[in-house]
Amino acid sequence: MKLSKVDDARTPANLHRTLTLEMVRVTERAAIAAAEWRGKGDEMAADLASVSAMKAELDTVGIAGRIVIGEGEQFECDDLFVGQPVGVGEGPAVDIAVDPLEGVTLCAKNQPDSLVVLAMAERGGLLNVARNVYMHKLAIGAEYAAETVSIEWSATENVRALAKAKGVPISEITAIVLDRPRHAGLIEELRTAGVAVKLLSDGDIAGVIHAVNTADTGVDIYLGSGGAPEGVLAAAALRCIGGHMQGKLILDTPDKRAKAREMGITDLHRIYSVHELAAGDVLFSATGITDGSLVEGVRLRRGSIETSTVVMRSWSQTTRWIKARHAR
Repeated sequence: MKLSKVDDARTPANLHRTLTLEMVRVTERAAIAAAEWRGKGDEMAADLASVSAMKAELDTVGIAGRIVIGEGEQFECDDLFVGQPVGVGEGPAVDIAVDPLEGVTLCAKNQPDSLVVLAMAERGGLLNVARNVYMHKLAIGAEYAAETVSIEWSATENVRALAKAKGVPISEITAIVLDRPRHAGLIEELRTAGVAVKLLSDGDIAGVIHAVNTADTGVDIYLGSGGAPEGVLAAAALRCIGGHMQGKLILDTPDKRAKAREMGITDLHRIYSVHELAAGDVLFSATGITDGSLVEGVRLRRGSIETSTVVMRSWSQTTRWIKARHAR
């Protein structure tokens, strides 16, 4: 993952750079709360702990925020529901997307890559999608032209095109795919084409990030379907670190189509680019709960707690890794 320039006096006033540290505090607090339930097999308790801690910390931040992607609709959950105001009510008007416990099963089983994730954008900057909607996703690194691949092509056509653009045989391409029954045909097709497949048990936000960070991960492309909210959060990260992503909502029931229209989506077949999923000035923060390839997990020590966070900003293309020690 690339490092880039430090923020300077040209920083725009819309999302001030000091908000990046505030976001870190939010994801740190939620990760610490979830870590207390790590490996205990209780997904609900871990999720509730993270949600409660995240909401409490968000309400101390100097923003007029609203949740656009959260835990569900207003009557489906107590906190972090879509439309809920957060922050002190003064300051920049921002939209917020959260996944208080990305990889809830990973946390419950104490397996790698469980994260707390938060994205913040200028008002109207994040695509508003329902929690129960899935999305076809495709992601590659910034070193390729955006039109190198297409979500409308077959997996074989995409990996062949990517191999040609990379100048390598198709056998040197690695794809990352969520390990789900719905992807059995996709995985078989990729392997038949000669592609190496890395399977994710959970947590496709990290999977998309891995796909655009080939030099460090060895992964060339992300393919498959997963949660649409996670797609928006992944796009927010890509706005900050570079990379191409395409997303197409899977609106396969009348209720989902009606809800999409209610949320302002008029073209139900639209293919979204990374800039359409997350527009304007975007901030992204992820704190590890369990150890992973993106960040380390929470360390619960006798007298202190250590956290590891990656925080990014699209305007400056800045990526920072923050390791913090908290008094216990």
